[in-house]
Amino acid sequence: MTERNEYKELTWQGLWKNNPGLVQLLGLCPLLAVTTTLTNAIGLGLATLLVLVCSNATVSAIRNWVPKEVRIPIFVLIIAAFVTCVQLLMNAYTFGLYQSLGIFLPLIVTNCAIIGRAEAYASKNPVKQASFDGFMMGLGFALVLILLGGIREILGQGTLFDGADLLLGDWASVLRIEIFTFDSKFLLAILPPGAFIAMGFLIAGKNAIDAYIEKKQPKVETDKTIERVRVNFEG
Repeated sequence: MTERNEYKELTWQGLWKNNPGLVQLLGLCPLLAVTTTLTNAIGLGLATLLVLVCSNATVSAIRNWVPKEVRIPIFVLIIAAFVTCVQLLMNAYTFGLYQSLGIFLPLIVTNCAIIGRAEAYASKNPVKQASFDGFMMGLGFALVLILLGGIREILGQGTLFDGADLLLGDWASVLRIEIFTFDSKFLLAILPPGAFIAMGFLIAGKNAIDAYIEKKQPKVETDKTIERVRVNFEG
């Protein structure tokens, strides 16, 4: 496989075919818990993306010096170090969002998508490809977060970008869009059951698109004729 084709395959795998959220169903705990608003979803998506890229690059860079027997603890240590850096940055510059994400920010350490990519790809490939793989997997996960966060915020509150100032500063309060008003919030969309239902629709939509694409592709006919074999018994 040429380098260009490899990057195309990594893009396709991360964004669609092997998306961590829609296909692998990894990292569902923060994905379902935090996506009550689009701002929270963007914040967690960017944090996960940054950790994925940095951890993949680091694992790839040291892969030839890590003993196989202790590779998983070392990978977790690397991921935890980058999660700590992200926490400190968010604590310093986006403290409101840091408080809003709460425990789910440090739980990025246990996100199986990050550990899985470190083990399955980064530990076996050069830094350049490993970094790109981390970026695409992180971007795919972030897009699912953003889509789910947008759907839940619209249905639950009738708004978009509520609390954008927590991520971008005071000036971003003008980004808040009020699509429609409720007498009271639609709690089903905000609470975890609504997250599961919305996630189910997203997965069903992806499966339907995949089935449609597969149906439109030309079928390759296979030769079903079976050659008869004659067996002679001599003796």
